[in-house]
Amino acid sequence: MKILFLGDIVGDSGCEAVKKHLPNKIKEKKIDFVIANGENAAKEGVGITEEITKNLFKSGVDVITTGNHVWDQKETAEYIEKENRLLRPENMISPSPGRGFNIYDLKNGLKIGVLNLMGNVFMKKCEDVFQIANKFISKNKLKKNFDFLVVDFHGEITSEKMAIGHFFDGNASLVIGTHTHVPTSDAIILEKGTAYQTDAGMCGVYNSVIGMNKNNSINRFLKKESQRHYPAVGEATLCGSIVECNVETGLANNINQFIFGNGLKNSD
Repeated sequence: MKILFLGDIVGDSGCEAVKKHLPNKIKEKKIDFVIANGENAAKEGVGITEEITKNLFKSGVDVITTGNHVWDQKETAEYIEKENRLLRPENMISPSPGRGFNIYDLKNGLKIGVLNLMGNVFMKKCEDVFQIANKFISKNKLKKNFDFLVVDFHGEITSEKMAIGHFFDGNASLVIGTHTHVPTSDAIILEKGTAYQTDAGMCGVYNSVIGMNKNNSINRFLKKESQRHYPAVGEATLCGSIVECNVETGLANNINQFIFGNGLKNSD
C-alpha cells in the first residue's frame, strides 16, 4: 500500500504543477492513494475554491486537507458541508462547518482514515490539539476502525509537530506536518512503526518566500511600500512524501521524501 502526501499547494503555479505531473507520478510510483494540503491553492495564495477542489480531484488527489486559511474563500464554508473529501482541522472551534476526519474506501476493499489537525502555538485559536488527539486515539483504532491512518498536522513549530508525531506513534501509518512550506529532511519511521516528517514542504514556486513573491515579501519586512502577499509565478516544484504501509499492521514499512521539479534537488 503506497500513499503519496503532497504539502501545501500554493497558488496557480502549484495547482498547474499538480495537474501536469501528478497523473504520471501516480502511475510511475504505483501510488494507491493521494492526500494533498490545499489551503493555499487559491490564486491569491490563501484558501481554496470549489472549482480548484474539483480540478485537484480530477488530477488524481483523493483527499484534500487544509489549515488556518480554510475559510479565506467565502464559498468554502458552504461547499465543505457537501464534499467529504475536503477536510478542515478537527480541532477548530466548535461549531465549524465540515469535518476534520473521515474514512475512505480503497479499491482493494481496505479503508483509510485521514485526520486533519492544527497546532495551538502561534496559530489561529483552536481547541487543545493534544486533548482532541487523545480523544481520537481512544475512540479510533488502527486495523479496527480503518486499515491505515494519515494525520496532517498543520502547525508552526517543529517541537509541537514532533510531539504529536510521537503521541500518535503506533496508532497511525503517517504523521506529517504542513504549513511552513519548507520540506524537512527528517523523514523517519518512529519506534512503534509510524512514519513521520516534520514538514512536507509545498507544491509551489521555490524562487520565493514560502511561495509568495519574494520582492514584495522583502519590502514588507523592510516596512517599505508593498502589497498584500501574493503567490510567486513560475515553474513549481512538487514536495511531499511517499509511504509504503504494511497491509497486515497498517504501520509503515518505508518513507521516502518526494521532490519533483526544478526548484529543489530532486529526490525522485
